[in-house]
Amino acid sequence: MMAGKVKMTQAPEVAATADDATNHPIRVQTKDVTVHYGAKQALFGVSIDIPDRAVTAFIGPSGCGKSTFLRCINRMNDTIEGCRVGGNITLDGDDIYNPALDVVELRARIGMVFQKPNPFPKSIFENVAYGPRIHGIAKSKTDIEEIVVSSLRRAGLFDEVKDRLHEPGTGLSGGQQQRLCIARAMAVGPEVILMDEPCSALDPIATAIIEELIDELRANYTIVIVTHSMQQAARVSQKTAFFHLGNLIEVGKTEDIFTNPAHKQTQDYITGRIG
Repeated sequence: MMAGKVKMTQAPEVAATADDATNHPIRVQTKDVTVHYGAKQALFGVSIDIPDRAVTAFIGPSGCGKSTFLRCINRMNDTIEGCRVGGNITLDGDDIYNPALDVVELRARIGMVFQKPNPFPKSIFENVAYGPRIHGIAKSKTDIEEIVVSSLRRAGLFDEVKDRLHEPGTGLSGGQQQRLCIARAMAVGPEVILMDEPCSALDPIATAIIEELIDELRANYTIVIVTHSMQQAARVSQKTAFFHLGNLIEVGKTEDIFTNPAHKQTQDYITGRIG
């Protein structure tokens, strides 16, 4: 692009919805969250309320801190050497960074779906059964089977794989693998599902299927999605947060963010002036 030229884009069209999540109870609350990787600070005082049974989207340019912040919500950053998280994050009012808290149990309550589908090198059935087994959720073989079938149904996958449950999960298409990973996350009975760019590796047809699934799942789950696609955020979310250079610039109803943002930086990002 020539110097001085600015590529302009139209703001995404927001899906019409009667549910803006304004009146939903708060499930996850964060106050003044900071993240350091060694001496480098990646997040600066992020405070946000995440409503129950709604989709909250995190948008912003690459490297702005949205995925880093997402990983704070189920303590995935604990696995990164030299990473320090400050501030306060609560789930249903309980501090998730309390030293007495069982992190394994927390990650069962707050499931995660990653950017690239990552099924285990096991059968479709065992991919879904693994979590309930290690968490002691299922007491019998019948319990396991019921959980697997129920989870695959909720992920919209059961009818496609019911005749090959004992074949490798890695043999599925990319979109099917991502739905298998969503079924795997749901099998342990989470309350919150975090999705880190879940459609970025998928084709448009698979993406549309995942987006429909997200819309169905929000009736029963708190969902937080990081997406590089403003169009996707507009289609699937009721609340949107815009991040830039490690700061939370603006958060509000998705319709307001895309049609009447309060901050110039948000407007500039949505219209393509920055990004």
